[in-house]
Amino acid sequence: MSQKSYDGQACLYLIPTPIGNLGDITIRAINLLKSVDTILCEDTRVTGSLLKKYEIKNKLLSCHEYNEKKIKDKVIEMLKEGKKIGLVTDQGTPIISDPGYEIASEVIKNNYPVIGLPGATAFVPALITSGLPPSPFLFYGFLNPKSSKQKKELEIIKNYPYTMIFYEAPHRIVSTLTNMKEILGNRKIALAREISKLFEEIFRGTIEDVITEIGELKGELVIVVEGNKKTLDYSDISIQEHVKIYLDDGQTEKEAIKIVAKERNIPKSVVYKEYHINK
Repeated sequence: MSQKSYDGQACLYLIPTPIGNLGDITIRAINLLKSVDTILCEDTRVTGSLLKKYEIKNKLLSCHEYNEKKIKDKVIEMLKEGKKIGLVTDQGTPIISDPGYEIASEVIKNNYPVIGLPGATAFVPALITSGLPPSPFLFYGFLNPKSSKQKKELEIIKNYPYTMIFYEAPHRIVSTLTNMKEILGNRKIALAREISKLFEEIFRGTIEDVITEIGELKGELVIVVEGNKKTLDYSDISIQEHVKIYLDDGQTEKEAIKIVAKERNIPKSVVYKEYHINK
Protein backbone atom coordinates (compact mmCIF):
# COMPACT_ATOMS: atom_id res chain seq x y z
CA MET A 1 0.00 0.00 0.00
CA SER A 2 1.38 3.41 -0.95
CA GLN A 3 1.67 6.25 1.55
CA LYS A 4 1.08 9.92 0.76
CA SER A 5 3.29 11.65 3.29
CA TYR A 6 2.10 15.22 2.93
CA ASP A 7 -1.66 15.16 2.46
CA GLY A 8 -2.41 16.99 5.71
CA GLN A 9 -3.77 14.06 7.68
CA ALA A 10 -2.70 12.96 11.12
CA CYS A 11 0.77 11.41 11.04
CA LEU A 12 3.89 10.44 12.95
CA TYR A 13 7.10 12.40 12.33
CA LEU A 14 10.43 10.74 13.14
CA ILE A 15 12.60 13.74 14.01
CA PRO A 16 16.40 13.47 14.37
CA THR A 17 18.04 15.49 17.13
CA PRO A 18 21.71 16.48 17.51
CA ILE A 19 24.20 13.79 18.57
CA GLY A 20 26.47 16.44 20.09
CA ASN A 21 26.66 19.89 18.55
CA LEU A 22 23.24 21.48 19.04
CA GLY A 23 23.73 23.41 15.79
CA ASP A 24 23.24 20.18 13.87
CA ILE A 25 19.46 20.31 14.22
CA THR A 26 17.62 21.29 11.03
CA ILE A 27 15.25 24.23 10.63
CA ARG A 28 12.54 21.79 9.60
CA ALA A 29 13.03 19.75 12.77
CA ILE A 30 12.71 22.89 14.91
CA ASN A 31 9.53 23.95 13.12
CA LEU A 32 7.97 20.52 13.55
CA LEU A 33 8.88 20.33 17.23
CA LYS A 34 6.96 23.59 17.60
CA SER A 35 3.95 22.60 15.52
CA VAL A 36 3.15 18.95 16.36
CA ASP A 37 0.48 18.29 18.97
CA THR A 38 2.63 15.96 21.08
CA ILE A 39 6.31 14.97 21.20
CA LEU A 40 7.15 11.39 22.14
CA CYS A 41 10.62 11.39 23.71
CA GLU A 42 13.05 8.92 25.22
CA ASP A 43 13.84 11.11 28.25
CA THR A 44 11.73 14.17 29.01
CA ARG A 45 14.66 15.87 30.77
CA VAL A 46 16.99 15.53 27.78
CA THR A 47 14.37 16.62 25.26
CA GLY A 48 13.22 19.38 27.60
CA SER A 49 16.73 20.86 27.58
CA LEU A 50 16.80 20.81 23.78
CA LEU A 51 13.39 22.48 23.54
CA LYS A 52 14.45 25.14 26.05
CA LYS A 53 17.52 25.93 23.93
CA TYR A 54 15.24 26.72 20.97
CA GLU A 55 12.45 28.30 23.05
CA ILE A 56 9.98 25.56 22.19
CA LYS A 57 7.09 24.83 24.50
CA ASN A 58 5.21 21.66 23.70
CA LYS A 59 3.66 18.62 25.35
CA LEU A 60 6.10 15.76 26.04
CA LEU A 61 5.14 12.10 26.43
CA SER A 62 7.74 9.58 27.62
CA CYS A 63 8.44 6.83 25.06
CA HIS A 64 11.41 4.56 25.69
CA GLU A 65 12.41 0.93 25.23
CA TYR A 66 10.61 -0.15 28.42
CA ASN A 67 7.20 1.37 27.70
CA GLU A 68 7.10 1.61 23.92
CA LYS A 69 4.83 -1.40 23.48
CA LYS A 70 2.48 -0.15 26.19
CA ILE A 71 1.78 3.28 24.71
CA LYS A 72 1.13 2.14 21.13
CA ASP A 73 -2.64 2.24 21.66
CA LYS A 74 -2.45 5.76 23.10
CA VAL A 75 -0.55 6.93 20.01
CA ILE A 76 -3.17 5.42 17.69
CA GLU A 77 -5.94 7.13 19.67
CA MET A 78 -4.22 10.49 19.24
CA LEU A 79 -3.92 9.89 15.50
CA LYS A 80 -7.63 9.01 15.33
CA GLU A 81 -8.28 12.40 16.91
CA GLY A 82 -6.45 13.99 13.99
CA LYS A 83 -3.30 14.90 15.90
CA LYS A 84 0.20 15.13 14.49
CA ILE A 85 2.87 13.49 16.62
CA GLY A 86 6.62 13.95 16.68
CA LEU A 87 8.96 11.24 17.94
CA VAL A 88 12.52 11.94 19.07
CA THR A 89 15.21 10.08 20.99
CA ASP A 90 17.88 11.54 23.24
CA GLN A 91 20.32 11.84 20.34
CA GLY A 92 20.34 11.04 16.66
CA THR A 93 17.72 9.49 14.41
CA PRO A 94 14.86 7.48 15.97
CA ILE A 95 14.91 3.70 15.39
CA ILE A 96 18.63 3.60 14.45
CA SER A 97 19.80 1.65 17.54
CA ASP A 98 17.22 3.71 19.46
CA PRO A 99 13.52 3.39 20.38
CA GLY A 100 10.77 4.14 17.86
CA TYR A 101 10.35 0.96 15.82
CA GLU A 102 7.39 -0.43 17.78
CA ILE A 103 5.49 2.86 17.53
CA ALA A 104 6.26 3.42 13.85
CA SER A 105 5.29 -0.16 12.99
CA GLU A 106 1.95 0.17 14.79
CA VAL A 107 1.20 3.48 13.08
CA ILE A 108 1.90 1.93 9.68
CA LYS A 109 -0.34 -1.06 10.49
CA ASN A 110 -3.15 1.41 11.22
CA ASN A 111 -2.66 3.12 7.85
CA TYR A 112 -1.37 6.44 9.10
CA PRO A 113 1.66 8.08 7.46
CA VAL A 114 5.10 7.80 9.04
CA ILE A 115 7.39 10.60 7.86
CA GLY A 116 11.13 10.35 8.51
CA LEU A 117 13.21 13.52 8.47
CA PRO A 118 16.85 13.56 7.32
CA GLY A 119 19.23 14.53 10.08
CA ALA A 120 21.90 13.67 12.59
CA THR A 121 23.05 10.07 12.99
CA ALA A 122 26.45 8.88 14.17
CA PHE A 123 27.30 6.17 11.67
CA VAL A 124 27.28 8.38 8.55
CA PRO A 125 30.02 10.83 9.65
CA ALA A 126 31.99 7.88 11.06
CA LEU A 127 31.83 6.14 7.68
CA ILE A 128 32.74 9.12 5.52
CA THR A 129 35.73 10.03 7.70
CA SER A 130 36.98 6.45 8.10
CA GLY A 131 39.11 6.27 4.97
CA LEU A 132 37.49 2.91 4.19
CA PRO A 133 35.35 2.16 1.09
CA PRO A 134 31.98 3.88 1.69
CA SER A 135 29.76 1.76 -0.53
CA PRO A 136 28.34 -0.81 -0.21
CA PHE A 137 28.31 -1.01 3.57
CA LEU A 138 26.58 -2.94 6.33
CA PHE A 139 25.26 -1.05 9.34
CA TYR A 140 25.11 -3.61 12.15
CA GLY A 141 24.59 -1.47 15.23
CA PHE A 142 25.40 -3.04 18.62
CA LEU A 143 26.83 -6.54 18.82
CA ASN A 144 25.66 -8.75 21.67
CA PRO A 145 27.42 -7.61 24.88
CA LYS A 146 28.16 -11.21 25.93
CA SER A 147 31.51 -12.24 24.49
CA SER A 148 30.50 -15.78 23.48
CA LYS A 149 27.40 -14.58 21.62
CA GLN A 150 29.33 -11.68 20.13
CA LYS A 151 31.86 -14.09 18.64
CA LYS A 152 29.05 -16.12 17.06
CA GLU A 153 27.65 -12.94 15.47
CA LEU A 154 31.08 -12.06 14.09
CA GLU A 155 31.49 -15.58 12.72
CA ILE A 156 28.29 -15.11 10.70
CA ILE A 157 29.54 -11.93 9.01
CA LYS A 158 33.28 -12.61 8.78
CA ASN A 159 33.14 -13.31 5.04
CA TYR A 160 31.10 -10.20 4.27
CA PRO A 161 33.15 -8.36 1.61
CA TYR A 162 32.02 -4.78 2.33
CA THR A 163 32.66 -2.17 5.01
CA MET A 164 30.83 -2.87 8.29
CA ILE A 165 29.73 -0.38 10.95
CA PHE A 166 29.13 -1.08 14.63
CA TYR A 167 28.19 0.91 17.74
CA GLU A 168 29.87 0.13 21.05
CA ALA A 169 30.04 1.33 24.64
CA PRO A 170 33.37 2.55 26.06
CA HIS A 171 33.61 -0.12 28.78
CA ARG A 172 33.31 -2.91 26.19
CA ILE A 173 35.45 -1.48 23.40
CA VAL A 174 38.71 -3.35 24.10
CA SER A 175 36.90 -6.66 24.53
CA THR A 176 34.94 -6.13 21.30
CA LEU A 177 38.01 -5.14 19.29
CA THR A 178 39.87 -8.17 20.68
CA ASN A 179 37.04 -10.44 19.55
CA MET A 180 37.03 -8.77 16.13
CA LYS A 181 40.74 -9.39 15.73
CA GLU A 182 40.29 -13.04 16.71
CA ILE A 183 37.34 -13.73 14.40
CA LEU A 184 37.83 -11.27 11.52
CA GLY A 185 41.61 -11.02 11.52
CA ASN A 186 43.72 -7.90 12.00
CA ARG A 187 41.77 -5.72 9.55
CA LYS A 188 41.87 -1.99 8.96
CA ILE A 189 39.38 -0.07 11.07
CA ALA A 190 38.43 3.44 12.08
CA LEU A 191 37.15 4.13 15.58
CA ALA A 192 35.26 7.42 16.00
CA ARG A 193 34.20 8.84 19.34
CA GLU A 194 32.23 11.87 20.47
CA ILE A 195 31.21 12.75 16.91
CA SER A 196 30.40 16.48 16.50
CA LYS A 197 31.38 17.18 20.12
CA LEU A 198 34.32 19.16 21.49
CA PHE A 199 36.50 16.08 22.03
CA GLU A 200 35.72 14.33 18.74
CA GLU A 201 38.51 11.92 17.87
CA ILE A 202 39.16 9.30 15.18
CA PHE A 203 41.63 6.42 15.45
CA ARG A 204 42.66 4.71 12.19
CA GLY A 205 44.83 1.66 11.59
CA THR A 206 44.67 -2.08 12.09
CA ILE A 207 42.61 -3.47 14.95
CA GLU A 208 45.84 -4.20 16.81
CA ASP A 209 47.10 -0.65 16.24
CA VAL A 210 43.90 0.87 17.57
CA ILE A 211 43.76 -1.38 20.66
CA THR A 212 47.32 -0.30 21.50
CA GLU A 213 46.57 3.39 20.99
CA ILE A 214 43.19 4.06 22.54
CA GLY A 215 43.77 3.58 26.26
CA GLU A 216 40.69 4.42 28.35
CA LEU A 217 37.96 6.03 26.27
CA LYS A 218 34.78 7.90 27.11
CA GLY A 219 31.78 8.85 24.99
CA GLU A 220 29.79 7.29 22.18
CA LEU A 221 31.84 5.02 19.90
CA VAL A 222 31.42 3.95 16.26
CA ILE A 223 33.63 1.21 14.77
CA VAL A 224 34.04 1.10 10.99
CA VAL A 225 35.61 -2.18 9.84
CA GLU A 226 37.13 -3.16 6.50
CA GLY A 227 35.28 -5.94 4.68
CA ASN A 228 36.77 -9.34 3.91
CA LYS A 229 39.34 -8.61 1.20
CA LYS A 230 40.68 -12.13 0.75
CA THR A 231 40.80 -13.01 -2.93
CA LEU A 232 39.51 -16.55 -3.10
CA ASP A 233 39.78 -18.91 -6.04
CA TYR A 234 36.47 -20.67 -6.53
CA SER A 235 37.40 -22.49 -9.74
CA ASP A 236 37.92 -25.74 -7.84
CA ILE A 237 34.49 -25.76 -6.16
CA SER A 238 31.02 -26.04 -7.61
CA ILE A 239 28.42 -23.29 -7.50
CA GLN A 240 26.46 -25.37 -4.98
CA GLU A 241 29.51 -25.62 -2.70
CA HIS A 242 30.14 -21.91 -3.15
CA VAL A 243 26.58 -21.03 -2.11
CA LYS A 244 26.86 -23.40 0.86
CA ILE A 245 29.85 -21.43 2.20
CA TYR A 246 27.60 -18.41 2.73
CA LEU A 247 24.62 -20.44 3.94
CA ASP A 248 26.89 -21.90 6.62
CA ASP A 249 27.91 -18.36 7.53
CA GLY A 250 24.28 -17.55 8.27
CA GLN A 251 23.26 -15.79 5.05
CA THR A 252 19.82 -16.41 3.54
CA GLU A 253 19.68 -18.40 0.32
CA LYS A 254 18.77 -15.26 -1.62
CA GLU A 255 21.71 -13.29 -0.21
CA ALA A 256 24.13 -16.22 -0.66
CA ILE A 257 23.17 -16.54 -4.34
CA LYS A 258 23.61 -12.80 -4.80
CA ILE A 259 27.11 -12.86 -3.28
CA VAL A 260 28.18 -15.89 -5.34
CA ALA A 261 26.94 -14.27 -8.55
CA LYS A 262 28.97 -11.16 -7.78
CA GLU A 263 32.12 -13.10 -6.90
CA ARG A 264 31.91 -15.27 -10.03
CA ASN A 265 30.77 -12.36 -12.19
CA ILE A 266 27.80 -14.28 -13.54
CA PRO A 267 24.02 -13.59 -13.49
CA LYS A 268 22.10 -14.45 -10.32
CA SER A 269 19.68 -16.50 -12.42
CA VAL A 270 22.54 -18.80 -13.48
CA VAL A 271 23.60 -19.34 -9.87
CA TYR A 272 20.00 -19.91 -8.77
CA LYS A 273 19.36 -22.48 -11.51
CA GLU A 274 22.65 -24.33 -10.96
CA TYR A 275 22.21 -24.40 -7.21
CA HIS A 276 18.67 -25.79 -7.34
CA ILE A 277 19.40 -28.33 -10.06
CA ASN A 278 22.18 -29.86 -8.00
CA LYS A 279 20.70 -29.20 -4.57
